[in-house]
Amino acid sequence: MGSKVPAAENTLRVLRLLASRKSPTPAAMIAKLLELPRSSVYQLLNVMLEQGFIAHYPEEKAYGLGVSSFELSSAYTRQEPLARFGAPLIAQLVDKVGESAHLAVLHGADVLYIVEERAKGRPSLVTEVGVRLPSHLTASGRAILAALPKSQVRALYPGTSSFSSRAQDSGINSYQQLRRELDQTSKRGFAVERGDVTADFHSLAVEILDANGWPVAAVAVTFLGDRVPEDQWDPLLEQIRQTAAQLTSRIQGRRNSPVPVV
Repeated sequence: MGSKVPAAENTLRVLRLLASRKSPTPAAMIAKLLELPRSSVYQLLNVMLEQGFIAHYPEEKAYGLGVSSFELSSAYTRQEPLARFGAPLIAQLVDKVGESAHLAVLHGADVLYIVEERAKGRPSLVTEVGVRLPSHLTASGRAILAALPKSQVRALYPGTSSFSSRAQDSGINSYQQLRRELDQTSKRGFAVERGDVTADFHSLAVEILDANGWPVAAVAVTFLGDRVPEDQWDPLLEQIRQTAAQLTSRIQGRRNSPVPVV
């Protein structure tokens, strides 16, 4: 049965398509992928362009998401659905592993911590809710960056001035060094940080993907390096992966839920 409001449905379909694409998309391709008449697509694009929900790239003759779409995304983040979904799962993770854990999202070239749960008897960490840290220094950030397209990462780190360090030497001071670290992260299936944020503390992290396969957050556990040596990481990683999988399932389930009639 077709929608009673086809223009509204097709507008949302266009926005969802553009959100899933890794580069601007020509109008003809949008029409083809959505199986819509070109004339209808151009009408929709013109309205969305006027309202700022999409942007036109004349040189590429293509369209991408605009500032108004970003503002909606930011509003979504402010409502903290990820934090609401993640808080009980992070608390359960801490109970299982006995170490502090947190949930972080990418915010520009930084990570923003939206959930932090400290394990009983463990020292306080800098990763408190609302704190931002350079993503390349953290396990959470590296997990997210490793799942992004290389072009996106390069745009976030255009030059050496983009790199900073809280420690004396983070070991990552250039895009080439970052790229090697992210490639290793992808290969091993999890991100690692050893004392780059706080001396003697290590972190392990796993990314969380939305329904389009885009990394929206990361779950991490932080611990004293001498308390959990590398040969004891496997049980810890298993719990982190389970938590990431549960949160992924909740996010994707919410995305497909119908809007209640009130």
